[in-house]
Amino acid sequence: MPVLNSQQLLDLGNKLLVAAGASPEEAATVAEELASANLVGHDSHGVMRLMQYAQLIEQGYIKPGQQPEIVREGPAFLVVDAHFSFGQVASKWTLEQLYDKAKKCGSANAFIRNCNHVGRLGSYTEQAAKQGYAALMSVNAPGPGQVAPFGAMERRMGTNPISMAAPGNKESPIVLDMTTSATAEGKLRVAHQSGKKVPEGWMIDGYGNPSTDPADYYNEPGGCILPLGGPLAHKGYGLSTMIDIFCGILSGSGVGRTDLPRGANGVWMQLLDIEQITGNDEYDRWIGPYEEHIKSAKKCPGVDEILFPGEMEQKTYSERIKSGVTIPDETWRQLNELAAQLKVTI
Repeated sequence: MPVLNSQQLLDLGNKLLVAAGASPEEAATVAEELASANLVGHDSHGVMRLMQYAQLIEQGYIKPGQQPEIVREGPAFLVVDAHFSFGQVASKWTLEQLYDKAKKCGSANAFIRNCNHVGRLGSYTEQAAKQGYAALMSVNAPGPGQVAPFGAMERRMGTNPISMAAPGNKESPIVLDMTTSATAEGKLRVAHQSGKKVPEGWMIDGYGNPSTDPADYYNEPGGCILPLGGPLAHKGYGLSTMIDIFCGILSGSGVGRTDLPRGANGVWMQLLDIEQITGNDEYDRWIGPYEEHIKSAKKCPGVDEILFPGEMEQKTYSERIKSGVTIPDETWRQLNELAAQLKVTI
């Protein structure tokens, strides 16, 4: 399996995206987000997505060159139509607009409609946390999605991820980044391409039976990802339902609609300006003792360290920035096949 360093990941993304029809500016933004996902260990949102993006461009679902447009706006909110541009481009553009509103009002919300796959949500909330904000971002997808509602055996919902981030006691923010389903579809894809099984409780096959074979998700009749929670999956299902409403219905996109093309995600972002709400000095006085209180708890046998949300990604980044990212053989084969189709050398 090939191992790529950070620059090679960026070069790979830029070459293939430009060859597929993206502008150099769009390619740079998307390639950076994909590479950063690989570097923090979220390979499901890394360069393996290049094949999907190239296909969506060819099929007309991703429309390079389209500019995000504000269609509704108030002092502390905006609604953006991404016009089916790259999700990463629309999300970063919207986040920049939201900084100004949150700085003026203390808090601000943004909703994006007609938005393609945005990549790793934790990337955006982490960026905001580094700017002094507490941030939330969530995404939903149009039906039929990938996830079965609690008690069902048909796909009706997206994996509906949510991320929250805030400044931490040290240099790195605290970043929660999770799906409201048992797993992200991309993690099934990584396992499928790597020839590996997945843990019990992630999915069912097309007949409603528990399965650990990711092929059962992709083969006919298609299987389903389960809501987060195992025996308490009604909680993950309930959270996913509310994300459908906040991200989909409020944005006007990405929920139970049959009149929208593939990729019509709905996005919700919220920023809270910590300086205006609590004051940075007061926040810093409390976050340190809080982290110490949590991390000093007596550990279970075999546990070396209690980690905060986002610390595992930070550790993975430190390792991979030195050693590189291993690309599964099947992913590499597909990337080379794509490069040949696009007539570029990788």
